[in-house]
Amino acid sequence: NSSPSGWSQNKFKLFFFKIILKLADKIIVNSLEFKNEMKKKLKIKTQCIYNPLNKKQILKLSKKKLNFSFFDKNKKKLKIINIGRYVEQKDQLTLLKALNLIKNRIDFRAAIVGKGVKEYELKNFISENNLKKKVKLLNFTNNPYKYLIKSDIFILSSIFEGLPNVVLEAITLRKLVISSSCPTGPKEILKNGKGGLLFKIKNFKELAKCIIYASKNKKMLNAKIKYSYKSLKRFDSYVNLNKYLNVVKKILNV
Repeated sequence: NSSPSGWSQNKFKLFFFKIILKLADKIIVNSLEFKNEMKKKLKIKTQCIYNPLNKKQILKLSKKKLNFSFFDKNKKKLKIINIGRYVEQKDQLTLLKALNLIKNRIDFRAAIVGKGVKEYELKNFISENNLKKKVKLLNFTNNPYKYLIKSDIFILSSIFEGLPNVVLEAITLRKLVISSSCPTGPKEILKNGKGGLLFKIKNFKELAKCIIYASKNKKMLNAKIKYSYKSLKRFDSYVNLNKYLNVVKKILNV
């Protein structure tokens, strides 16, 4: 479920996966870009089945009661959210650098939901750059949707992914998505920018421009939100779970 770009630099992992994966009866990856990477980098044939998306469950959980004054009391301010582990892969530091660049240009509030080894580094950056009133780190929760529903923009800052479920979840709740164009998944989900905004990996200046653009063009960007929402049919849980079932049946000759 994670692009080879994230682990193929490690010679041991590359050697290990090349051997182990060739022993499998079937290898399933979760994006077409991922499939192409596996063929190009590992010379391994795979099948793409998208992550099953349960829209009803996400909508149900998003309606759970939440008192979150950080967003609720600031209805006129741009509300930004990022959800993910505090690890190098998710690269929330790039997001913080972008927010620091625009803190005196637009009025925003940003919530970063997760936990992990980079928490101290993120807290330190927030403190050193006087962002405490504008940015909050929130603990990991099994239901991030009640926070996501209150936001205006979801930002994915990852260096690599597989097919980021959180982007699909943000689109389900009809949020504008700004994402790094990392391998693999975001470009595929957002149809190369037709369904959201993309910026280069680690490029905090470009991300800052995307956020400013989004804050000034909300009505225009509604078209991208609608487009990405309509494109969610590809990820329907019933369709994709049946694809998994068919693979198993074929292997077992059922």
